[in-house]
Amino acid sequence: MPGLTGRFSTLVKSKVSSALDRAEDPGETLDYSYEKQLELLQNVKSGIAEVVTSKKRLQMQEATLREQATKLEGQARQALAAGNEDLSRAALQRKQAIEGELGSLDQQVSELEHQQEQLTDNEHKLQVKLEAFRTQKEVMKAQYSAADAQVQISEAATGVGEQMADVGLAMQRAMEKTENMKARADAVGELEQAGTFEDLTQLGTGQDDLDRQLEQVTSASDVDAELEKMKAELGSGAAPQQLPPAGEGQAAQ
Repeated sequence: MPGLTGRFSTLVKSKVSSALDRAEDPGETLDYSYEKQLELLQNVKSGIAEVVTSKKRLQMQEATLREQATKLEGQARQALAAGNEDLSRAALQRKQAIEGELGSLDQQVSELEHQQEQLTDNEHKLQVKLEAFRTQKEVMKAQYSAADAQVQISEAATGVGEQMADVGLAMQRAMEKTENMKARADAVGELEQAGTFEDLTQLGTGQDDLDRQLEQVTSASDVDAELEKMKAELGSGAAPQQLPPAGEGQAAQ
């Protein structure tokens, strides 16, 4: 049983694989692959847009912080000119903190610019690859369509292939049924000529062939007996009885 089960499983897998192979359209597969690559390209473009947006946001923060640093430097000068050294020192300390933030922002902006360059380079490479794949895809689809048409024409011309095989089987069945019907018609004709079939007008009388033959014999005997009787009467000279006229019979009554 294990061996039988294994062979059955292999047969089922083979049939399923064959059915899938017939159902699979290479053109549809190529179009699906192209769509997936388009989605990937769109994702790369979306990534570039997000990086650029983040970089612009950081650059705006840098511009704001630089304005604040310039303002604090001016305020420190004014406080020092007014003789308020402590206030001038506090302004300069805040300016240094802002400059530290600017350094961190510069580094982040630089990293984002590097990511943008990489994504842009990948986008260009993917775009070139996608264009090449699109051209190859259309060529392969055209080649497959031409090959499929050639196969169908060849199968139709040679009578091979599933569809033509079905047509051949249908014609074979039609020929067999025609031959059977012709043989049946010939058999019926022979039986009819041999008198095997009963007369349809005699159906329902309750008589079979033997009854009809006996009835014919009896009828012939009755006719012969009556004929002999008439011959005997004529030979003895007995005159045949005459019917009285219609008027006399009525008067006698």
